[in-house]
Amino acid sequence: MLVVISPAKRLDWAERAVTATEPDFQDDALRLAKTARNLTLGELKKLMDLSDDLARLNRDRFRAFTDQPGSEDLRPAALAFAGDTYMGLEAGSLEPDEMEWAQEHLRILSGLYGVLRPLDAIQAYRLEMGSRLKTRRGKNLYDYWRDQLSKALNAQGDAVGTDVLVNCASQEYFGAVAPNSLKLRVVTPVFMEDKAGSPKIVSFFAKRARGAMARYIVQNRLTDPASLLDFDTGGYAYRPDLSAEDKPVFVRPADVG
Repeated sequence: MLVVISPAKRLDWAERAVTATEPDFQDDALRLAKTARNLTLGELKKLMDLSDDLARLNRDRFRAFTDQPGSEDLRPAALAFAGDTYMGLEAGSLEPDEMEWAQEHLRILSGLYGVLRPLDAIQAYRLEMGSRLKTRRGKNLYDYWRDQLSKALNAQGDAVGTDVLVNCASQEYFGAVAPNSLKLRVVTPVFMEDKAGSPKIVSFFAKRARGAMARYIVQNRLTDPASLLDFDTGGYAYRPDLSAEDKPVFVRPADVG
């Protein structure tokens, strides 16, 4: 199976003793960074609904973005992102052989880099997939990426011999994957908290659970979608009564979180 997750807004720029790889869409990242660099501070602030301080930080990041970065400017993607999903993924604690498997089976969807492998070297950035950044290809990043992400995932599915993709990304990011171009069967786990017998999705916990599911797939080298149903990290349990085909639902008591 392949599994996809979203990136994170928050970064962890600590040094890592790993060998990084080059992103497949490096040229596109440079092109998009150049486009973003030409925005005024006000335009950048509006584009991603940023505070003044965050707008300045990301303006400076785009200004520093270069085609010849030094080692201090680069970090492996799965270790650089530090949001809720990555608290569940805990990529830094994966064993070397687990990270090697993840390099082939785990993908991070990115507004700037398109599709990233866990060890792909990225420069510091923030650019949400939902951003309405105008380019030659259209009015937003969905227009920019079109079917490139689907083709990249299809190719990787062929490379590892799978026709199944587990979608642990957010709707914002997986919405950039053109369904008409994607040949893979998509399985989308749903994670809910049960309070007083009324299960509901709580964003913070769902994001962390999606990262934990990605870790579960990596550590167990899963190949069969039926194996996902045994996921019990963090107290979650499969609920067949709430599930639909290719949309397994996992619920845990709210007080566990």
